[in-house]
Amino acid sequence: MKKLLYFFLVFSFIFECVYAQKKRPSLEKRIDSILELRPTTYKEINDIVRPFRKDTTQLRYIIKRFDEANYLDGKTYALNILGTSYRNFSEFQKAIKIHKEALKAAEEAESIEFRVFSLNMLGVDYRKVDANRTALDYNQEALALAETVENPGLGLRRSIAVSHNSMGNIYLLLKQYDLAIQQFLQSQAIERSINNRLGLAINNQNIGYAKEQHGLLDEALIHYQSSQVINNAINNRIGQVICNGSMARVLIKQGKPREAIKMLKENLPKAIDLNNKDYLSTQYIYLGWAHSKINRFAEAEKNLLKGLKIAQDYGISPAISEGYTYLSELSVKTKDFEKGLMYYKLAEEFDEKISDERTTQHVNDLIIKYDSEKKNNQIEVLAKQNEIANLRLRKNTNIWLISLIALSLLGAVLYFLYRQRLLKNEKRLLSLEQDMLRVQMNPHFIFNALNSIKLYIINNEQKNAVHYLNKFSKLIRKILDASSVKETSLAEELETVDLYMSIENIRFSNEIKHEINVDPSIKLDTIKIPPLVLQPFLENAVWHGLSSKKGEKKVQISVKQYNKEFIEISIEDNGIGRKESAKIKAKKVINRKSVGIELTRERLANFVKNFQNTFSLSYKDLVDGSNNALGTKLTLQLPLY
Repeated sequence: MKKLLYFFLVFSFIFECVYAQKKRPSLEKRIDSILELRPTTYKEINDIVRPFRKDTTQLRYIIKRFDEANYLDGKTYALNILGTSYRNFSEFQKAIKIHKEALKAAEEAESIEFRVFSLNMLGVDYRKVDANRTALDYNQEALALAETVENPGLGLRRSIAVSHNSMGNIYLLLKQYDLAIQQFLQSQAIERSINNRLGLAINNQNIGYAKEQHGLLDEALIHYQSSQVINNAINNRIGQVICNGSMARVLIKQGKPREAIKMLKENLPKAIDLNNKDYLSTQYIYLGWAHSKINRFAEAEKNLLKGLKIAQDYGISPAISEGYTYLSELSVKTKDFEKGLMYYKLAEEFDEKISDERTTQHVNDLIIKYDSEKKNNQIEVLAKQNEIANLRLRKNTNIWLISLIALSLLGAVLYFLYRQRLLKNEKRLLSLEQDMLRVQMNPHFIFNALNSIKLYIINNEQKNAVHYLNKFSKLIRKILDASSVKETSLAEELETVDLYMSIENIRFSNEIKHEINVDPSIKLDTIKIPPLVLQPFLENAVWHGLSSKKGEKKVQISVKQYNKEFIEISIEDNGIGRKESAKIKAKKVINRKSVGIELTRERLANFVKNFQNTFSLSYKDLVDGSNNALGTKLTLQLPLY
């Protein structure tokens, strides 16, 4: 028996050597041919080298020969194909390294087509390891570079389609399914125009997934089936495995686990043959999930653990999360609640790991969106200022006209009309100044608040980030709501004040203690005041009174009934006092004129003009027995009727 085995091994070795000798001349001949022609496009090179692109050993030999001959276009092509091979085997870090080498070679060759191709491949690599921000940057750079070419050739058009498809896949990961479908449709249109059936199959698969996530299972199945028809026609084995897995997943969701099991069992040998660990792990996980649906618990656990092991060995986080999730459901079904809880916690941990980069990206996008809105607001402010200037010019013109017409017998009537128009213009001016104030309201405060929340996320303080992000969104919503009304209830105003102080306090490491004390006899909902009228006074207290103070910092807001006709609101801080604040301000090189308090006075005056009484606003410097500053107290008395 041993002699027979030895003979078989020797025979196999001799056969391999003979086969290699026969195969090598074919490769050498093609390399010599391509080095003589030195083509510069993907298609021309691929037509010659295509038979050897699945063998990583031969690819490395091709790269070596092209490098020795300084044939950069060919080297870039071969490096990209080699990197893609490693990615298909779930060797993502190797793929990234090789695709970066390809990008460097493409830059040396000054080939736009291969630069775009390499950038797209890096985008796919980083998407596979869930570095979505980096992936999107590479794909957008590829698309921007490709679009600089006025009449792109076939290779560039294909790369543009790949860029759109890759960005669509990133939107899928970010759960922006409508945006993803838009990208896939753009990619599909280009693939159809160049008759690339593989691209059409891939985009149909992706659109099906987006539809599935929307809960449109029947539509998703139609797209998966369309993709599979093309995959079968072109014998795309990877596409066949992916499509069968997707259709099986939909069948499970539709309550047809037995049909899914049949499909997955037929699919599994193909996935094993491909040796792509990503696809293989999900096949086992879906098979286990389907078995659990028909209460075949032993087979379910066996397949789930098998798929989970592959995903863990190759660091495939989404598959690990899915494996733990379905194992948790299985444990609950088998009444093993302790194990179910353990798997649930592990699934949550991996979901959190996957979502970290996406959450950071979301906040970055929010900041970018805020910057854009800030620019739009500045344009709006300039427009309003221009309108104010026009009104003032019109006002001066009217004065001259009235002065001339006043000499006539109709002077009194015209003067009356002038007064009416003057009042109307003044009211319009005041309204525009208030609008301008709302548009400009503390852009530094909003930007700094977002940066503080972003810092919580970077420091992995997710509870604080979510807590303050919720408060921030409520505050912004209240500011937007307030901009469209002339008055609000005192209850709403105090709630807005509380949100403002909570967000502002992040900048001071939560050192400021603020209290709101309200007389129980006061019905806050029945008392009306101008919206956002207290915020400028609080901002004064924080930045002029407390920002330079050492030690304990406090702000106390009190509301009480002054008498039957007035309500009294006081804001008291234990800051450095107005005198010391004025000294600090005088030392500053650049003094910015604060208009917030003066505009607030004008708003209050406009608000109470139809009341029986007017408002009063006073400041009191708080001192101790030695005349040392203890803070400042602002008192605002507003009429009720």
